[in-house]
Amino acid sequence: MTHRIAATIFCVGLCMLGQGAAAADPAPVMTPEPQQVETESGWTFTFAPYFWAAGLSGDVASFGLPAVHVDSSFSDLLDYLEFGAMAIGEARYGRYSIVSDVMYSKIAGSAATPRGILAEEAEVDSETFAGFLGVGYSVLEDSAGHLDLIGGIRVWSVDTTISFSGGLLDGHSASDGDTWVDGMGGVRGVYSITPNFYVTGWGLVGGGGADIDWDVAAAVGYKFNDTFSSLVGYRALGVDYSNDGFEFDVIQQGPIIGLTIHF
Repeated sequence: MTHRIAATIFCVGLCMLGQGAAAADPAPVMTPEPQQVETESGWTFTFAPYFWAAGLSGDVASFGLPAVHVDSSFSDLLDYLEFGAMAIGEARYGRYSIVSDVMYSKIAGSAATPRGILAEEAEVDSETFAGFLGVGYSVLEDSAGHLDLIGGIRVWSVDTTISFSGGLLDGHSASDGDTWVDGMGGVRGVYSITPNFYVTGWGLVGGGGADIDWDVAAAVGYKFNDTFSSLVGYRALGVDYSNDGFEFDVIQQGPIIGLTIHF
């Protein structure tokens, strides 16, 4: 879905051109436990934009080329990132909840080609969307927190375009990408240590389009007031997907920072 995984495609594109390029990579649920706003119907709602400084390691392949091993830190991504957005939402009614996590990133960059015969320069543009939608039920719940069972689906979509300028391929471009869906299940929990401090975490695993798709995280949060709270923690996500020359077999991990808004 930070990412972010689109940066792996950028790395493949530059490797195609004979350049050594580094890339770095935002899926599921992260809803801190602050004071939520409850409507007259009994529903509560939270919205949480967040930032994930994830590095990436693993094997990626595109355009039918051999897989390329990537091992990059988050700082490598910043040179190529044009836009990124991540946000989580939750609607809760008693023990039941509906949760979502949406991540989008766009990266772009260019590199000179070896010898400049086929092309003098190539530009790589890659867009990645990853979204999780699921439902949950609290198997344990009291005034301090809750432990939920979660089930849902995660959708991945990646689209990459390489455009050439100069040389024999001047004005030509090529695109590659794929979309797949994974079923996910697991647990997530929140526990208030004090009226202001809380801990939260989750663990999800599944597959379908991918051989395996997993996501784990742990974080500590602080409630400023009834409207805003924040958290900081660590998240790791892995996915192993391959289809017709297109491959993502990577692990993304790094610190995560979130802001929760109650309305």
